[in-house]
Amino acid sequence: MANKTARVPSVKPHGERFGSETIAAQGELVAGLSRNAACIAPKYFYNSLGSKLFEAICQLDEYYPTRAEAEIFVTHAEAIKASVGTGCTLIDLGAGNCAKAASLFPLLQPRHYVPVDISVDFLEQAVARLQAEFPAIPMDAVGLDFAESLALPPEVEKARRCFFYPGSSIGNFTPLEAARFLRRIRAACGEDGSLLIGVDLIKDRGRLESAYDDALGVTAAFNRNVLNHVNALLGSDFNVRHWHHRALFNAEQSRIEMHLEAAIPQDVTWSGGHRAFAVGERIHTENSYKFSQSGFTNMLAQAGFGNIQCWSDHETSFLVCHARAC
Repeated sequence: MANKTARVPSVKPHGERFGSETIAAQGELVAGLSRNAACIAPKYFYNSLGSKLFEAICQLDEYYPTRAEAEIFVTHAEAIKASVGTGCTLIDLGAGNCAKAASLFPLLQPRHYVPVDISVDFLEQAVARLQAEFPAIPMDAVGLDFAESLALPPEVEKARRCFFYPGSSIGNFTPLEAARFLRRIRAACGEDGSLLIGVDLIKDRGRLESAYDDALGVTAAFNRNVLNHVNALLGSDFNVRHWHHRALFNAEQSRIEMHLEAAIPQDVTWSGGHRAFAVGERIHTENSYKFSQSGFTNMLAQAGFGNIQCWSDHETSFLVCHARAC
């Protein structure tokens, strides 16, 4: 595995649920659209265009999480290095453009980089660029719906795994789902693995809502684009121009919610089914739960992690935690 020359890794589809155009994905989408309160899972944001739009969101003035997390990795670099160590197998969950993990390469010096994402085309392009920049680091990109399974290919060694899950993507899960997901990560860590994770903290409503409803409308385009992806998967006839983007903070649930709201009455069809939407009726597309430090560290402990180290930005708006399997 000590590859010292640049190569272009291919993305390895892995797991029964992988692939944008699977029967299982179609069934999941139809089930969500057929509920009394229609919903689409946020993983369907990430077709090729959706991944590019999310890259743009991360550059917006309103979207503080990316800047806050980056500040933490710079300010607390030596403490993070001391906690994680060097020479791990870095498993990047929801890798996207791989930029966050790549920024840690000089610090953590991973012996193997394993980016995992559901958006295959985007991941393949990103890893090809990254491998050219870091030819001495072996890279094996994996196409996987990791929300369903963490069964990795056999070339991913079980020793010294560090799962990297930045951006507070853990907030997309309900608290029960998040607890289960953390337990799956713990099981996949083996005896000497660890988790390096970013977590968004609870803050005032105005700052939260503007982060998910920016003035330029990039997040609105990102949200509407999920309908284009659904059309490609189901052969449905959603018209994105007939839907409004809505983002609100649900204080009782401690979460931002994103919805698509019907602007006109419409009947959306797909192979074998249809649904009528009235004006104002919504499709729930994403939750993003916000945490307290004590609440999240308790969740980590209950999932089987210990030796938990946490670092925050100067505004205490975001948290990075490193926790070891115990």
